[in-house]
Amino acid sequence: MDSQPTSVMLFAAGFGTRMKTLTRDRPKPLIKVAGRPLIDYALDLAREISPDRIVANLFYKPEQLEAHLGPQGVILSHEAPGILDTGGGLRHAVPLLGDGPVFTMNTDVIWSGPNPLELARDAWDPDNMDALLVCVPMPRAMGRKGAGDFTADTAGRISRGGDLVYGGVQIVKTDELHKIKETSFSLNELWNQMHDENRLFALQYPGYWCDVGYPEGIEVAENLLKTKNV
Repeated sequence: MDSQPTSVMLFAAGFGTRMKTLTRDRPKPLIKVAGRPLIDYALDLAREISPDRIVANLFYKPEQLEAHLGPQGVILSHEAPGILDTGGGLRHAVPLLGDGPVFTMNTDVIWSGPNPLELARDAWDPDNMDALLVCVPMPRAMGRKGAGDFTADTAGRISRGGDLVYGGVQIVKTDELHKIKETSFSLNELWNQMHDENRLFALQYPGYWCDVGYPEGIEVAENLLKTKNV
């Protein structure tokens, strides 16, 4: 089994309820920021690392994402009859992604600085890590509501609570997903197992990041794009 990630999973199935009326007629990944669909920013970053394949999961208004992503060569993972959440969605897509660790990306954020996928790939240590999460210190996490997610020790191992925000990019091994009994479940279930085995790590992102999960995040993201020279 290859120990280096060669595939990218884009999470694009969610309902986007935090976006309120903006997702009434379109899925959240197709909401525009600075004139471009949000998901295209994730696609740009993914293509820069030349993966073997890019996969996106679909559920809410899938026909719109099919029309946008299909011509771009993205492999589509349809979820039915119910949405599977991040963990279930990743497990469902594993046959399309292939064996070995994979990159996963949330599609409702904007990164300003070096490519987080490249940073993660350079720091990945499969002998000691089961997942490497790219995290952003709170002062550089634009549009973040609430507290941080994690604390990292000097070796980079992470535990819950603290001032590091999970930025939505990671490298993760998928072979333990089959042990989770639920059909629909969060990646947190997998991370908890990895944490208990001291194999859950963080990489601190040196640039800026913006959560575009809320309507007001669009303006924040557009300002970040203007001022940080993405």
